[in-house]
Parts: sequence; structure tokens; C-alpha cells
Amino acid sequence: MDAALQALIEKIRKAAERGRPLRIRGGGTKDFYGQQLQGELLDTRPLAGIVAYEPSELVVTARAGTRLRDLQALLAEQGQSLPFEPPQFGVASTVGGAVAAGLSGPARASVGALRDYVLGVQIVNGKGELLTFGGQVMKNVAGYDVSRLMAGSLGTLGVIAEVSLKVLPVPPAERTLVFELSETSARQQLNRWGGQPLPLNASCWADGHLVVRLRGARAAIDSATKIMGGQVLDAERAEKQWTTLRDQALPFFRLAPGEALWRASVPDTATPLNLGPTLVEWHGAQRWIKATPADAPVVREAAARAGGHATLFRGGDGSVPVFTPLPEPLARIHAQLKREFDPAGILNPGRMVLDF
Repeated sequence: MDAALQALIEKIRKAAERGRPLRIRGGGTKDFYGQQLQGELLDTRPLAGIVAYEPSELVVTARAGTRLRDLQALLAEQGQSLPFEPPQFGVASTVGGAVAAGLSGPARASVGALRDYVLGVQIVNGKGELLTFGGQVMKNVAGYDVSRLMAGSLGTLGVIAEVSLKVLPVPPAERTLVFELSETSARQQLNRWGGQPLPLNASCWADGHLVVRLRGARAAIDSATKIMGGQVLDAERAEKQWTTLRDQALPFFRLAPGEALWRASVPDTATPLNLGPTLVEWHGAQRWIKATPADAPVVREAAARAGGHATLFRGGDGSVPVFTPLPEPLARIHAQLKREFDPAGILNPGRMVLDF
């Protein structure tokens, strides 16, 4: 065990003994996400570096503090990538932070979520115990899949020390098409295309324009372009479009004072929610809405009516629950998991919900 990991374990053990909360932090690019930040800082960046990478096996194992951009550069050298396109929100974004946040980028509806690519993790729980779950192959889990439980847990169950991820080859060809459509027409068109053998990879609708990314074999993309039509976006502008969408750097994501950004997760067939300025991703399944924290009852009711839920993603002041409150049975399971992994309640308390 190296010095950085040993120091982290010792800090957690001492915090547990004294009942002192810890705030787990990598690059700090997602400090805005969650209910509240509290506790003494526990920096995971000293846990950096690639542990193992087997391009032929499509698996990479990296330590939590490794910067995402460094991992992606390494994969690119071998013509591979993280297909789920984890948002970075800044150059300091780390692998551990990406997994703990559980966020996926524009291609999520076509390739799956971040959690689907987590093969194994090494974590330090709230008692300072070093635990390993999963492995480096897809079928390596007997019983509960604890490694994927860490995806999206926001560090409330354990500090991720190391993670193994499935990677995939970069598709041989890519093209971005632009269409002028209303939100309703865009949703209907995406549903029609979804029923055809087209290489759809990502989509984004905002301000009357639908942008669709195709990925796959060049012949398949050429054929799809003839079927779908639209205006072809040049490669440089297309790359900027998807990168700024992934990292929420598009003008849409700029918030005015008092404004908040809500994320509604709904079925892709749901009709427009009509709650305010909207940007639609994931072929209709993810909808970003500008409203205010005080609009929580209206936003959450509309999302629930559509068969989904809403998250206060940015702009909250701590008074409104960031995440939709869970039904009592699920909340009880969450609380039991928390007690098992972090009995002293020291790991990121209040980050997910105030009493967690």
C-alpha cells in the first residue's frame, strides 16, 4: 500500500473515531452538485495514475485522482474512448469524481450510462477499511453489484480509491446533422428514426433546432444521411457543439440571478413539459429546464405526470431538496446501506439529502 492511500485511510479512521465529517473532493469541478458541502476536506488527487490498461481487453484501471483528460488522452492513443462521455466541467475533473457523480454525456441514450461501464472498484468505507468489489471483466459479480452502487453515490458510501472501466474503440466515422423543428416535431422525428436501423448516437434540441450525431461505419452514415436529410455541420463546429453540450458551456446553460437549472428525466416519448426555456437531450429522455428553486413543486409534479422525476441540478440554495424525495421503502434501503458502509455518518454528510 502506497503512502497516499495509507494517509487517506488513516484520516478516515481518525475522523470516524472522533465523529468528524469529511468532505470528499477530487478536482472540485462538481462542487455545485448536491444538497450541501460540509466537513473537513479529504483530497483524492494524490491517488493519481493508471494502474493497468489492456487495449486488447478493452479495460482500463485508474486511481480516483487521475484527471479525466489524462485518461482520455491515453485511450485516444489507442483509438479508444469512454463511450458514455462523462461531463468534465473543467480541466481538473477526476475519474473518481466522475464515477461518484454518476453523470453521463450526450451519447447516454444510445450507448448506456456511466454505471454500465464500471467493472470494479476499490473503496475505503467509513470505518477506514479498504474494500474491493467487481474486477476487470463484465461477468465478474456474484451477489450484489456493489461496484456499480458507487456510481452516483456522491461519496456518501465510500471514498473511491481505484476504478476499472470498460472502454470501446472510437467509431470509424461520425457526422452531425442539423434540422429546423419545433420541440414536438423533433421528439416525433427522433422516435420515428429510433424505429429504423440508423446509427443514431446523440441528439440535442434547443431554440427550434435539432442537432443529431451519427456514429458508426462510413457506409451506414452515408446511407442514414440520405434518409434523414438535414444540413451537415462541419467537423470542427460539430466537435465544439458536442463538447460544450457535454460540459454545459453552451449559452443556454448560463443562469441569470435567481435562476436554477432543473434536469427532468422522463420517457423519451413524453410531450413537452412547458415549464420554461428548455434544452432536450438523449432523444427526448433528458430535459434541461430553466426555472427557479421555488418552482420545485410545479417542476416535480410535471415530471412525475410524465412518468419521471426532476433534479435541481444547479442554482439551489440548500432550502429545496436537490433530488426528488424517495418513497419510504427506498429511503429505508438507502439509510440501511449508509449505516453499513458509513456507520459514523462522516462521509459527505448532507451531500445527497440533509439526513444522509
